[in-house]
Amino acid sequence: MSQAASLRGKTLFVTGASRGIGLAIALRAARDGANIVIAAKTAEAHPKLPGTIYTAASEIEAAGGHALPLVVDVREEASVQAAVEKAVERFGGIDICVNNASAISLTGTLATDMKRYDLMHQINTRGTFVTSKACIPYLKKAENPHVLMLSPPLDMSPRWFGPHVAYTMAKFGMSMCVLGMAEEFRSDGVAFNALWPRTGIATAAIQFALTGEEGLKHCRTVEIMADAAHAVFLKPSRAFSGNFLIDDTFLYGEGVRDFDQYKVDPSATLMPDFFVPESSGPPPGVKIG
Repeated sequence: MSQAASLRGKTLFVTGASRGIGLAIALRAARDGANIVIAAKTAEAHPKLPGTIYTAASEIEAAGGHALPLVVDVREEASVQAAVEKAVERFGGIDICVNNASAISLTGTLATDMKRYDLMHQINTRGTFVTSKACIPYLKKAENPHVLMLSPPLDMSPRWFGPHVAYTMAKFGMSMCVLGMAEEFRSDGVAFNALWPRTGIATAAIQFALTGEEGLKHCRTVEIMADAAHAVFLKPSRAFSGNFLIDDTFLYGEGVRDFDQYKVDPSATLMPDFFVPESSGPPPGVKIG
């Protein structure tokens, strides 16, 4: 752990923070008294998806944090740059960047139209690169700077590419940013790490895009990712970089033993997520599938 056991006074720039895992990570930091820049597209309520940047801001303030809601399209460099500058103007700097914004389409090659292909690559890979690039000059000035990608280990197994190569390429692009930038900025003390869930996480994306209401029962809550991210941010950045972390394995190493607390339905079996290498078994006592 780093010198501080809290993120009080730290400034987090979080993409896609209006709902789901991004919001959960923001709320966990807010409980410490952190400043949160909510960089997301949703300014008006979506008919199906809950949350806007403004409802997220209200939740963050209520949790004890300070919120700056900004309409940001990570596909647009100018939009990201302007948001970063507003964040620095408001809070004086950036300590942590969270690349959470993502697009998904689990389609095979012939079923993937190029508009969807471009969307996934522009948001996932390009958006991560642009946002990191914009934050790095300020992160270099921070005391314990971290960049976290919500992206998977680079497991080059055909099983992850065959069913949805376009999506896999876009997510692995985020992870390649971790691999490269961790090395590039090692001497500057800026940490780059990836965090990925072992199981499905109960979010609107799961509910509407993948499994429906029934599938949520076989998921863990967003809190497991929020707790894991919080633990990453407390690590000394110069000593903890270039890691590809699975949520429960990492938390087990941090001393967590009760993983049932994260289950949506304590009686349901857990649904495995994509991209978890076969070599990465769950912590003792945890059963998947």
